[in-house]
Amino acid sequence: MTFYKSFPITKDKYPSWEEISLSDLEEEEIEKKSKEENIVLLKECIEDANKIVQEKNLKFFQSDIIQLALALFEKRASHIVYWKENKCREKFDHKFKK
Repeated sequence: MTFYKSFPITKDKYPSWEEISLSDLEEEEIEKKSKEENIVLLKECIEDANKIVQEKNLKFFQSDIIQLALALFEKRASHIVYWKENKCREKFDHKFKK
């Protein structure tokens, strides 16, 4: 499924909107990079959750650590859309030489 993002071009009083899309290859590359980074990120989240449990002298239950790690991961890993929007912004800026 092709990813699209619209950006305003303000030459007059009312902006016109330019729609920028990613090619299938660009989108695949971003998703692949995101997947690789998310694996690293999840491992870091598990380590961070472990440290939190130890620092706070909490009882060690693997399920609790995984739940804490997943909460951290969900927050940190929600950036795939950001990366796609950022790539569209780069294409838009290049197209309109900003």
